[in-house]
Amino acid sequence: MDSIVLRLVVFVIATIFLTIVSWRSLCNPRSHGFYRYFAFEGIACLVLYNQPVWFERPFSGWQCLSWLLLFISVVLVIHGLGVLRRFGGQSVRQSSPENLFFENTQFLVVDGLYRYIRHPMYTSLLLLAWGAFLKRIDLLTLVVVSLVSLALFLTAKVEEGENVAFWGEEYRVYKGNSRMFIPFLF
Repeated sequence: MDSIVLRLVVFVIATIFLTIVSWRSLCNPRSHGFYRYFAFEGIACLVLYNQPVWFERPFSGWQCLSWLLLFISVVLVIHGLGVLRRFGGQSVRQSSPENLFFENTQFLVVDGLYRYIRHPMYTSLLLLAWGAFLKRIDLLTLVVVSLVSLALFLTAKVEEGENVAFWGEEYRVYKGNSRMFIPFLF
């Protein structure tokens, strides 16, 4: 099978999977999952579009930076999920039925990396997108990575509104003491 056709088939399968997992969020444009869906779609585009050049010139500067971002991305998602599981507990949120099971924490998590940034898993996705972008830098990948970044920013902003509604003043204080994506900066 031709490489392009195979990548299109994989993209269609990924889209079907993401659509099934995100169905309830897609029905509610006011939920953070709505925007996150488009970030995942964009990341799938970047990874599959750049797949043919993924290992070209593996020790070039751009490739080394790409691998670093991809590695940090994996570390952040593993750390973020572990901390959520360890300290968050589980809670049913009637106000957010579209949330995935691990998102419904009972307690506000401010441990580990969450002490410094509110969205380590979205930071992970940003690093994944930018790491994939660096594999092949062109106008198309620049547009896609910019749209993914915007989608993740919107995801985080909407989720913060949901968190304020759920935790109230406790979350507002937490927002004042942490950054969105990058410790001490942003």
